[in-house]
Amino acid sequence: MDQTVEFDRALLQRYNATGPRYTSYPTANRFHEAFGPEDLARSARWSNEDLIPNPLSLYVHIPFCETVCFYCGCNKIPTKDHGKAEPYLEALRKEALLLEDFFDMDRRVEQMHWGGGTPTFLGMQQMKELMFFIRSNFNLRDDDHGEYSIEIDPRDASDEMIAMLREIGFNRLSFGIQDFNEKVQIAVNRVQPLEQTMAAYRAARANGFQSINFDLIYGLPFQSIDTFAATVDTVLEARPDRIAVFNYAHLPHLFKPQRRINEEDLPSPEEKLGILQHTIEQLTGAGYIYIGLDHFALPDDELALAQRDGSLYRNFQGFSAHSECDLIALGVSSIGKVGDCYYQNERSIDAYYTAIDREQLPVARGIQLTADDIIRREVINSLICYSRLEFAGIDEKYGLEFEEYFAEELEHLQVPLADGLVSLHDRVLTVNPRGKLLVRNIAMIFDVYLREAGDNITQFSRVI
Repeated sequence: MDQTVEFDRALLQRYNATGPRYTSYPTANRFHEAFGPEDLARSARWSNEDLIPNPLSLYVHIPFCETVCFYCGCNKIPTKDHGKAEPYLEALRKEALLLEDFFDMDRRVEQMHWGGGTPTFLGMQQMKELMFFIRSNFNLRDDDHGEYSIEIDPRDASDEMIAMLREIGFNRLSFGIQDFNEKVQIAVNRVQPLEQTMAAYRAARANGFQSINFDLIYGLPFQSIDTFAATVDTVLEARPDRIAVFNYAHLPHLFKPQRRINEEDLPSPEEKLGILQHTIEQLTGAGYIYIGLDHFALPDDELALAQRDGSLYRNFQGFSAHSECDLIALGVSSIGKVGDCYYQNERSIDAYYTAIDREQLPVARGIQLTADDIIRREVINSLICYSRLEFAGIDEKYGLEFEEYFAEELEHLQVPLADGLVSLHDRVLTVNPRGKLLVRNIAMIFDVYLREAGDNITQFSRVI
C-alpha cells in the first residue's frame, strides 16, 4: 500500500469535523445498560464452542495516578495513597476467577496489556504477584512470542523496576512523554525531566524489550512548530520502535481536569496544523512508516509487518497485530470484545467493588452486534488499517452485492471522490495520500448510527 501522506491545509480545514476514532464499531456511545453480565457469560460460552476457539487478549486497567495530567481524559483515580492498590488488586483477582466459569482457560493468551491510569503506581512486589496470578489462571505463552505490554510513567520507573518487568514476562513498553518542553510540562502538570525519561529508555533497551513506544501529544498549551519539532528531534535520537502522536482534544465539558488548562494558551488552529505537518515530515523523513491515524512505526516493527501481511486490526488499545483474539477486560471501566459483542465494566470504583463483592461480573453496559454491524465493522477496519477496501471480498464473505447494499454510502462518497481523498477503480476503494489524515471522515460515511436522528457527535474529538 502507498503509505505516503499528502498535507493539503485547505482540505484538512474544510473536513475538520468531529467524529469517532473507531476503536470499535459500533462505537462505545452505542453501548447500552440492557446488556449485562449474563450476556457476556453467554458470549463467552459461545466463544469456546468454535471448532478452533480464538486465542485471548487481556487488558488490565490500573486506574491510580499520583498526580493528574490536566490533558487526560482517561478513567483514573488521583491519589498518593498507595494503600488503595491492594484492595483493588484483590478485586481484580476475584474478577478473573469469576471469568473462569465462562471461558475455557486453556485458550492461549497471545496479547496482554496493562494500562491506566498508571500501572507503575503499583509496587514491584505487587506487579510480580499480579503477573504470577495471571500466569496461574490464564494460559500465557512462555516463549516470548506473545505481545505483552505495559504503559509506564518514566518518573516511577527505576532501572530495577524495568528489569523486573522484563523478567516477569513483559516484552513491550509504552512510555508516556507528551512533550519534553518544560513550559508545556508545567502547563499540563506533568513535569518529566528529559534525562529521567532517557535513563528509563536506556534501561528498557539494555533489558531486551522487543518494542518500545513513545506517546506524544500535539495541541497542548504553549506548543509551537519549533518547540514541538525539538521534542520530536529528541525522540528521533532515541529511535523508539513506535511513536504515537495524539491530537489533544480540548473538551473541558467532558473532562474536568482540562478546565485547569487556559484555552488562550493553546496553539491556534493554524499553528496546530503546522505542528502536525512538520511532525509528519520529521517522522517519515527519518524512516518511520505512517500506520494510520496517529501511529508511526519503524519498517520492521510488528505493526508495520501486520499492515503488510493483512493482519492489522484496530481495537481499544489502538492498532494491533492480533485481530483474531477475543479481548477480556479486567478492572474498572475496562472494555472488552468477546465473539460478536462488546462490553464495558462499571466505570466508578464503588460500583465495580459492589459487583465483585456480590460475586458477579462487573459488566455495566455493552452491545450485541447485528449482522449489519459486523459487515460495517469490517469495512471501517479495512479503510483505517489498510486505506483500501475491496468490494469483491465483502461480497464473497457476506453474500451480498456491495453496490446495492451500500448504495446510500456510495452516493455520499461522491464529494470525497471529487476532492481526491479517495479513488474508486475496478471495485476497489483506495484512500489516497491526501485523504490519509481524513480517513475517519471516510469511515464515518459507513457508520449508520451517525445518520440516526438525534445522534450527538459533539462528544467526539475533531479529526485533526
